[in-house]
Amino acid sequence: MVQIVNLGVAFGMVAPYYNLLFVLVVVFLFIKLFREKTSRTFMMPWELLFMIICIYIFEEVLTVLRMAGIISIPIHINGFFELAISILGLYMIFVQKKHIKKTYEVHHEAHKKKK
Repeated sequence: MVQIVNLGVAFGMVAPYYNLLFVLVVVFLFIKLFREKTSRTFMMPWELLFMIICIYIFEEVLTVLRMAGIISIPIHINGFFELAISILGLYMIFVQKKHIKKTYEVHHEAHKKKK
C-alpha cells in the first residue's frame, strides 16, 4: 500500500513537467494549422481552442513554479483558470454549432432550389 501511495505522489510531482512538454507539441501543431490558408476551414473554434491551451500553459507554468518554490500563490487561483477554460470551451461549442447550423441551412436552401 505504501508503494502505491509513493508512486502516486511521484506521478503528481512530475506530471506538470510532462504536461508542458506535450503541450509544446500541440502548440507546434497549432502553428502549422494557423499558417495554412484555406477558406474551407472555419478557424474560429480552433482559435478559441488555442486560447484555452494558452491559459492551460500559463496555469501549468504557475503550478511548476509553485512546486519549485519560486513563487508563492494560493492554489485556489487555479480554479479561476479552470473556470476560464470551461467558459471558453462552452463558447467554442456554441460557435461551432451555430456555424454548422448556418452551413446546413445554406446547403439545404440550395438543394431545395434545385428541385
